[in-house]
Amino acid sequence: MKQLTPEGQQIINNIAQRYNFSPDAVFSMLQSVIKGNGSMAQFNHREFGGSGQWMKGGMIMLGDMFNNGLKNSVGGLCQELSTLIANQPGLIQSGSFQSQSQGNQEQSNFGNGYSNNNGGQQQQNNSGPTGAVSLFVPPPAGSSGNWWPAGLQNPNSTGAQNNVRYAYFATINRLAIDINGQVTLYDTLNHQIGGFSQQQSTGGSVTFTSQFGLVDVKNLPIISIDNVPVQKPLQAPSTPAPVYTQANSVSTSSANQNQEADIFGAIEKLAALKDKGILSDSEYSTKKAELLARL
Repeated sequence: MKQLTPEGQQIINNIAQRYNFSPDAVFSMLQSVIKGNGSMAQFNHREFGGSGQWMKGGMIMLGDMFNNGLKNSVGGLCQELSTLIANQPGLIQSGSFQSQSQGNQEQSNFGNGYSNNNGGQQQQNNSGPTGAVSLFVPPPAGSSGNWWPAGLQNPNSTGAQNNVRYAYFATINRLAIDINGQVTLYDTLNHQIGGFSQQQSTGGSVTFTSQFGLVDVKNLPIISIDNVPVQKPLQAPSTPAPVYTQANSVSTSSANQNQEADIFGAIEKLAALKDKGILSDSEYSTKKAELLARL
């Protein structure tokens, strides 16, 4: 989670006082609006009536659905926070799951989100603006502030939607996806990815389009989760199929021939017993039929 600058904390405190919310509640909503790319927020805080959703343009849903006063306050808060982060460089991504931004231009906007060179929020008081203010503490010197795993260099495209953001590295067949702070790195295999989408529900599955059609990212091999390599599961050794050789075939044929010889020998013995009057004709016929049925 990004750390607020002293000036940024003062802005949050002032907003909290005007809307009669705690600074903690306003800061949590700020994070939700940032995750919603400035146009929406999915939140869950007791001061906002529990879980709810806001979308730029006026749509708002609260757990306390009949509290119109709270709706107005939350709606005004979200709108002001949306305007606040719009003036902060890099907090709102120009790329999205529906419309990607390709190449290094997107990378410069997305990767250097903590830059304080242009577009900083102007802190205001009763006498007007007092100068550009950065909400968040910049990353340490030498750190790019990139959220994807180290060593991947510059992505070919990035984007964000709801609580999900992605970075696609086409040249090395890698895809990094951040869902609620957990970064998973995938192997894109031979897919040539052309676009991403997410189901509307929070935490919904992420899909992408390639030359093979629509594909769920869950079908891609996982390389690492939060920079921890994921080992491939061991496959149980398969039982080898029996090998049939010419020797097996000869052995089986010999066994069949021996069985036939035994049956015919037994029939001959039965015939001799019948000739001697030991077996009746009916007994002989019955036994003979039983032996012939074994052939």
